[in-house]
Amino acid sequence: MDDIVKQALLKWPNVPACYGWLGLDARGNWFMRDERAQALGPFAGNGAPSKGSMLKHDKLIDFIGRNYQSDARGQWFFQNGPQCVYVELEATPLIWRVHQDLSVQDHCGRPASVLHCWLDELGRVYLETSIGFGLVHSLDMGYVADAVERSLWSPQELLLSDLPTRFAYVLSPLSMQKQ
Repeated sequence: MDDIVKQALLKWPNVPACYGWLGLDARGNWFMRDERAQALGPFAGNGAPSKGSMLKHDKLIDFIGRNYQSDARGQWFFQNGPQCVYVELEATPLIWRVHQDLSVQDHCGRPASVLHCWLDELGRVYLETSIGFGLVHSLDMGYVADAVERSLWSPQELLLSDLPTRFAYVLSPLSMQKQ
């Protein structure tokens, strides 16, 4: 977490959390969800209009990535100064990029070691790593195939519906607030 964020938390410890305004898609892109986008429906599953506007400002994206983490309930958030901005997830809290040398890093640029490889009923591949669980980016499936062919990774099957419970993450913190 950035020092400036830690200082803001100390100065303003009781700022209310923000829900529904930030989303992470299955390709590791961040989306700002204004009131119009939120009114069109949930982030996951409804298509582009309800996703909102994709963030493209590199410094903002880097700032979000450096301050992205989860709470004890498995809700992922971006600590924006003193405010906790909870993230709506399209798929998983981390999106893995696999490189030619089979090293991996998450969508925030953090490197990790692969512990387990998983495959859902739709053919999507997930990695459980030293820093967390996430979906492999669709562009990197060729590298995954190389790792499997070389017997470095052995995908185990699991059901898509079991992922959030098994790996302790919440797809929609906003939905939890409405319950």
